[in-house]
Amino acid sequence: MRHISKFHKDEDGLSTVEYIIILILIAVVAIGAWRNFGESVEYQVHESTGEVNSL
Repeated sequence: MRHISKFHKDEDGLSTVEYIIILILIAVVAIGAWRNFGESVEYQVHESTGEVNSL
């Protein structure tokens, strides 16, 4: 019974799990932002190409 209560009170690994969750959330947001940025750049390049070709 002591072993179970000892593990129940042990919070050493908790901060590691929290950091991993935060890093995953940051990665998801960064991937989403990078994807939107890439689509925006691709649109601008296509628009510029069309304008240059019309000259």
